[in-house]
Amino acid sequence: MKHENLIKQMTLEEKASLMSGQNFWNTKAIERLGIPSIMLTDGPHGLRKQGGKADHLGLNKSLPATCYPTAATLANSWDKSLIYDVGQDIGKEARSEGVSVLLGPGLNIKRNPLCGRNFEYFSEDPFLTGELASEMVKGIQYNGISACPKHYAVNSQEHMRMTIDEIVDERSLREIYLTGFEKVVKESNPLTMMSSYNKVNGEFANENQHLANDILYSEWGFDGVIVTDWGGNNDRIAGLKAHNQLEMPSTNGITDKEIVDAIKAGTLDESILDEAVDQLLSLVFKVRLDDKEAVKVDYEEHYKKAVEAARQSIVLLKNENSILPLKEETKVAVIGDFAKNPRYQGAGSSLINPYKLSNPLDSLQNSSLNIAGYAQGFKRLGGKSSKLLKEATSLAESAEAVLLFIGLDESREAEGIDREDLKLDQNQLELVEALTKVSEKVIVVLSGGGAIELPFADDVQGIVHTYLSGQGGGEAIVDILLGKHNPSGKLSETFPIQYNDVASSAYYPGQQATSEHKEGLFIGYRYFETANVPVLYPFGYGLSYTTFEYSNILEDGLNVSFDLTNTGEVAGAEIAQLYIEKVDSKIFRSQKELKGFDKVYLEPGETKRVTLTLTKRDFSYYNPEIKDWEIESGLYKIQVGSSIQEIHLEETIEMEGVSPTVFLKDEYPHYAQANAKHIPDSEFEKILGRKLPPKSWDHHKDLGMNDTINQAQYKNWLGKLLYKSIMFFHHYYKRIGKPLTANNVYFVINMPFRQIDRFSGGKVSKKNVEQLLRWINR
Repeated sequence: MKHENLIKQMTLEEKASLMSGQNFWNTKAIERLGIPSIMLTDGPHGLRKQGGKADHLGLNKSLPATCYPTAATLANSWDKSLIYDVGQDIGKEARSEGVSVLLGPGLNIKRNPLCGRNFEYFSEDPFLTGELASEMVKGIQYNGISACPKHYAVNSQEHMRMTIDEIVDERSLREIYLTGFEKVVKESNPLTMMSSYNKVNGEFANENQHLANDILYSEWGFDGVIVTDWGGNNDRIAGLKAHNQLEMPSTNGITDKEIVDAIKAGTLDESILDEAVDQLLSLVFKVRLDDKEAVKVDYEEHYKKAVEAARQSIVLLKNENSILPLKEETKVAVIGDFAKNPRYQGAGSSLINPYKLSNPLDSLQNSSLNIAGYAQGFKRLGGKSSKLLKEATSLAESAEAVLLFIGLDESREAEGIDREDLKLDQNQLELVEALTKVSEKVIVVLSGGGAIELPFADDVQGIVHTYLSGQGGGEAIVDILLGKHNPSGKLSETFPIQYNDVASSAYYPGQQATSEHKEGLFIGYRYFETANVPVLYPFGYGLSYTTFEYSNILEDGLNVSFDLTNTGEVAGAEIAQLYIEKVDSKIFRSQKELKGFDKVYLEPGETKRVTLTLTKRDFSYYNPEIKDWEIESGLYKIQVGSSIQEIHLEETIEMEGVSPTVFLKDEYPHYAQANAKHIPDSEFEKILGRKLPPKSWDHHKDLGMNDTINQAQYKNWLGKLLYKSIMFFHHYYKRIGKPLTANNVYFVINMPFRQIDRFSGGKVSKKNVEQLLRWINR
């Protein structure tokens, strides 16, 4: 142990005290031994340091900081250097405010587009996720502080997130859900890692021996600290045995005493606590800021970087008749509430208080366009208004073109609650229909953290998706619309035509006890491509104001090189993508997998030679029987293109490996046909290696500390009253136009009873909660 001498000077109680927070955001100090407290704070796309009373879900404002585009937006840039720079800036702001651990980035896989927190995550693809998240971690930690990748692991839904059991087979776990984390650990050496709330195959992630001890520490060589998600501790002793060194936030000593009592009772070896203290001290002394030079932040420079990050991440989805870029002095009607009140970030623990905020309307009014006027067009939170609709159509009739700003409002995407569908509000769809009847030139500008169904895609001439573009998004979108910047973003997720086309739609979300990942490997494009299901916009898709040509591919070992030429009249950047396809595979697998990419900037007529380097791991699948990766022998197509469906170059190479004995197609007929929406229990159990646990709660069973208020609705009058009271306030706040508060109230519904005494710091004691449960169970 590095700090053995220091640990020997501590009492048992002092050692145990270091395993939980002092308050909501800080660790404990031991002043007599010179051990300082450090601060941990939210920050996936900007610093969220609360200045007043602390909370987890955004009820209280944080100090002003730069709000960058969310991870889902940044991922559309496919620009590793840009994301490194953003991470570096966020880390600098954190250090300037005395924050030692920045809680981010989030790199859970977008298993399903309804996940309410997808805006915080990079992609449906684990390779892209890992590459981009690794750069953000490096950028953050450049400042001498720690990044904290989250949520480890398999956090795929917000509904029942603190108790849901994610049932996933080992191959899918490794190839889909852990690959991004593995890349980050091995390439960026994060100093901390945040565990997720959920269970994984029957064990809470925070106390999951397989995830933590077997994989994270032993296999990957992680040597940092695991911190719980806030309130994410279940059994403190089991967590400690699974390398969870730090529980957050403070529990006012409740779980510290549990550690002390366990050691005295002989159920926990004190050496396990000593090792955890040693690892925590290594982190504390490495990232302590009280002995380091203060840094100053140029917020105006960071604002410029936020604008540039948004420019690089905006995706042009449709440009019929080259309606974009707009010509100077074009008479334009600006319609839609999102033009004046932009939706630029998500909600929940990542809610940033922006230092400065631009909006599209102001930026358009200061541009070279002739603005005919602005009309709100629709009620932001839904509901009909013939007056707003009439004002909008009247304005559209007076203009040469219409810029229509629509999207998902604040109630649709947030921590703690999943989306109900992929649709825009009906009042927005009715507005689009009305405007296309009075104007042939309608350009839709979308806002939102992910995929959206677009039934009007054939009826408008232009579609631009800003995603959630941060505080500089207003300036960025105007630069795109006017051609001051050539759009270069490409989708990091697939847009289905309709939600039912998604493979996991048959199983998502897990409603009560479990969430069954029956679709296995077939997430996002892995399903659509393999099952040949049509999509609205494919993975990797995005248009430009120029054109590019691919030529002269050459394969040299594991190096693949080709020429990329800008054949248009304006400068621009192209994201070249490399996919691997196994020829005549004996096992079921995705038809194609992304294994390389590069964003290349080119002047008109310019050609650059691009080289992408593969590894043997890129050709491998995970074999649980040997607990290792292996290559299936045979031929592989190396495909290079501008999206997964636009392949321009191809080479075939032969790889040495094994003749597979697992995952053979004839043994798994539904998986072999990528019939992922109709996997029978028997086939899923075969790949899982065990029987499926019950997917529903036993409504006759007494509620315990690990059950939730949601479950109380099935008990006696008191349980029903408790549930209905909270739901009443949830609906009330939605009805009065306070969606963020409504979502925070809903968070309580899915909170386990065990967290009540811990979140209240013992003000509502464990005995009080146990008494409440006895009353409910009568």
